[in-house]
Amino acid sequence: MLLNSYNPKSNADIVMREKPSSKRGDKEPVITIRDLDFSYEGIPGLAGVNLTVEAHDSVCIVGPNGGGKTTLIKLILGLLQPDRGEIRLFGGNPRVTRLQVGYVPQYARYDPLFPVTVLDVVLMGRLGGNRSGRYARSDREAALSALEEMRLIDTADRSFATLSGGQQQRVLIARALASATRMLILDEPTANIDAKTEVDLFELLQELNTRMTILMATHDLGFVSQFFKSVVCVNHQVVVHPTSLITGEVIQEIYGGDFRMVRHDHRCAEGGHEHG
Repeated sequence: MLLNSYNPKSNADIVMREKPSSKRGDKEPVITIRDLDFSYEGIPGLAGVNLTVEAHDSVCIVGPNGGGKTTLIKLILGLLQPDRGEIRLFGGNPRVTRLQVGYVPQYARYDPLFPVTVLDVVLMGRLGGNRSGRYARSDREAALSALEEMRLIDTADRSFATLSGGQQQRVLIARALASATRMLILDEPTANIDAKTEVDLFELLQELNTRMTILMATHDLGFVSQFFKSVVCVNHQVVVHPTSLITGEVIQEIYGGDFRMVRHDHRCAEGGHEHG
């Protein structure tokens, strides 16, 4: 986990590796951002962003609170519009092509007293392409398939509120999978789950990455080298690093100030990471 007192540096960069797609027919990048600026009511948020994500890549977005991680995701999904620059998602306008993306938001707001089953929650992922207001057999089949992939098929008829935090997170991922199959975006999915559940979650994401692009925002750098091919470090600006080059010095550039990082698979030294 990354434990720190944030003191963001406004000139920190985002780092990302560009990798050619290994899949035939996926020659166009999944995400292309060029010369993007974004501000909230005149207050600068992101500046000079250039970013390319290839098909079937696995990308981890890290950075301090307020640095722009969630803003970047919302821009990619077309939920926010840039002040300047261009965003292409699957080669098109994000407001149109985002239907091909499964999104797991940072916080799931729900009434724990509302009598909704696990299957009901996953079926909500089918609403975007459903104009009749009623679920078809194909919707139910897609929802059950997503639950099976998340190893939760036996919970389909249970109340969502009775599940553990880790199970609820996997249900929300199943909901995203039921809606789309080309890319999965997760915003802080490891918040409020224990270490064992976190390991299980990353193993599931690794399996999903064999057929889709994975983009995840997190504060936890513990699994970066094991599960992600690229790291995007967001602190108001954006530059690009492969996972193997994420050292203590790079992280200090991102976060600034004092921080302490505990790795699950490495020992951290001042100059970088020593493999145990």
